[in-house]
Amino acid sequence: MRRRFVTADVFTDRLFGGNPVAVVLDAEGLTDSAMQAVASEFNLSETTFVLPPRDPAHTARIRIFTPRVEVPFAGHPNVGTALVLARLMAARGEALPDAFTFEEAAGLVPVRLLFEEGGVVGAELTAPQPLSRRGRVSPDVAAALLSVRTQDVRTDTHGPEVASVGLPFLVVELASREALRRAKPDLAAYGAHLPLGGADAVYAYTRDAAGEPGTDIQARMFSPLDGIVEDPATGSATAAATGLLAELRGVPELALRVGQGVDMGRPSRLLARAARGADGRLTATVGGRCVPAMEGTLALP
Repeated sequence: MRRRFVTADVFTDRLFGGNPVAVVLDAEGLTDSAMQAVASEFNLSETTFVLPPRDPAHTARIRIFTPRVEVPFAGHPNVGTALVLARLMAARGEALPDAFTFEEAAGLVPVRLLFEEGGVVGAELTAPQPLSRRGRVSPDVAAALLSVRTQDVRTDTHGPEVASVGLPFLVVELASREALRRAKPDLAAYGAHLPLGGADAVYAYTRDAAGEPGTDIQARMFSPLDGIVEDPATGSATAAATGLLAELRGVPELALRVGQGVDMGRPSRLLARAARGADGRLTATVGGRCVPAMEGTLALP
């Protein structure tokens, strides 16, 4: 049976920028192992599989796989999948809603469509879980994970800490853009210290972004244990870090413009916001533009 797929470049307004995602349509009937094999074949940070929703009031059930494992939630796959589904609906002449609701392992993910001149140009998701903080490591350990010096790890706002809004990451602030540029994952250190609090990936960022206009911070994300040496744009980590910074600063709302992927030749721009609800919990959103890239079919049993 042939199953359709579409790829999109996410958190960018140009082809071959941002973070590519493969969206497999007609995924009903595929086994877990078949989905994992397809994701491994694409070898992108994530591949999504679109299934009928369990609740007909929702848009679809989405499963997300890295080249090695299934994850309960991720950022750029939701944004890219929303763009792909919206464009398919528009091509069929169907009226587009303002937002989709995706069923995922981490919970329901509302995804608001972004329109420009009548067409969909991107999306913004609301993370399925409020901010949770799950553990810390020392600056020495964080430096070892990132192959930088201990003095490169900044701790005046927070120490290296695991944060999650649906998928956990070890969030590490670095003191300079130069340190962020030098960072690379050390596999031995990852094996010795991760996972921690469910996190086996490190999100490093710096506020030293004055040389890159239009961004408040620059970031990189490394997840070699999941088969992702470096991710060009990580919405779930950006949302978690934004929520963490909002809580630490004690503000009711925080918006950040985040650059990522620059050092690997796939510049990305993410727009994130964290806000405290009436229940006192912090909820994060992240979004941006994206463009369709390729489409085709897979010959699968």
